[in-house]
Amino acid sequence: MTVKTAIQHPAAGGILLLVSASFAVLMATVPSMQWFDRMWDMEAGLDIGGWSLQMSIRHWINDALMAVFFFAAGLEIKREMVAGELSSVRKSALPVMAAIGGMLLPACIYALFNGGSPETSGGWGIPMATDIAFAVGVLSLLGDRVPAGVKIFLMTLAVVDDIGAIIVLALFYPVHPVEWGYMLAAVALALVLVVLNVRNVRRKPVYIILGTVLWYLIYMSGIHATVSGVVLAMVMPSRIRVKGAEGTVETKVDCSLEERIKPLVTFLIVPLFALANAGVAFNPEVFSNGLPGVSLGIAAGLLIGKPAGIFLFSLLSVKGRLAALPSGVEWKHIAAVGVIGGIGFTMSIFINSLSFTDPAVTDIGKISVLITSVIAMAAGLAAMAAVCGKDNKPIKIKVQ
Repeated sequence: MTVKTAIQHPAAGGILLLVSASFAVLMATVPSMQWFDRMWDMEAGLDIGGWSLQMSIRHWINDALMAVFFFAAGLEIKREMVAGELSSVRKSALPVMAAIGGMLLPACIYALFNGGSPETSGGWGIPMATDIAFAVGVLSLLGDRVPAGVKIFLMTLAVVDDIGAIIVLALFYPVHPVEWGYMLAAVALALVLVVLNVRNVRRKPVYIILGTVLWYLIYMSGIHATVSGVVLAMVMPSRIRVKGAEGTVETKVDCSLEERIKPLVTFLIVPLFALANAGVAFNPEVFSNGLPGVSLGIAAGLLIGKPAGIFLFSLLSVKGRLAALPSGVEWKHIAAVGVIGGIGFTMSIFINSLSFTDPAVTDIGKISVLITSVIAMAAGLAAMAAVCGKDNKPIKIKVQ
């Protein structure tokens, strides 16, 4: 197998992601190698005249490069919404409802374990999140065995979940107050982008330049800057091409930009993200004080609450005729996606860092998130492999 062939393999991105995360954990665990984690905290930035923007390398990756990741994810979702698996309201409603269930039930389960403890009750937002980078990476390990509709369902669910987590952060875990001047400017610029799209302005550089300004405004507003990637993707111009002399033979969306940035996201941005964020030193001593409620709440929320919430709300939305299963997606796939949804990882660790005042509790929460997410990765991969089979033959699961 040549290097080019290996890179083009559908699972290549997922394998690189897992290798990067494992390497980061190893470097954080070995005492003599902890310089690697500190390296990401080095300051870097831009200084042009009287204007300056300084962040740590870790924040440049998380806030800037990951905005490109969300932009790529948004382009794929929009393509499916315009001419694919999510082109009807009933189909697009399913991942939204699934994401809501996947956030509510884990939070409630965590509260059951920690509701009576003022020291730990604030961590209810930790198991609400799904790490989109790792979730998609798990699917990529299975390549074409996973139906396209399942990939889009998980991608959409994870994006909605992440937006929900960002809203939770803004409302319940404030670090800095929202700068409403920047926020209003960002909303105004987003409306300008919508108008450009409606008026059929198709020059993509115009959108990219304005999108960069939008990123800066959202970043300065105090809201997580990666939201700008999704917003920009939704307003990018798209074209539906119909082939055939008499009607619709083939319907496609112009996805040249998506195809161009996909290798950048898969082989550079996502691995860098894992290297900068996956480093957690395993130290059994952090559990010496007990506090099992934190670990139990996180583990039960991600491993039980996530799958149950995603499946239950999907079932209710379909049976209530609010949504419909996408083409090629069966209930077995929804159940497997629910297990993969338990990979909380980065956003869960971030919320964990804002939830507690006691460093010992924070360490317990961080290690619990990592261990639980690894379990969810393995279980989710096994579940999806089982339901997809070797050649994606149907395995019928009927829901009465």
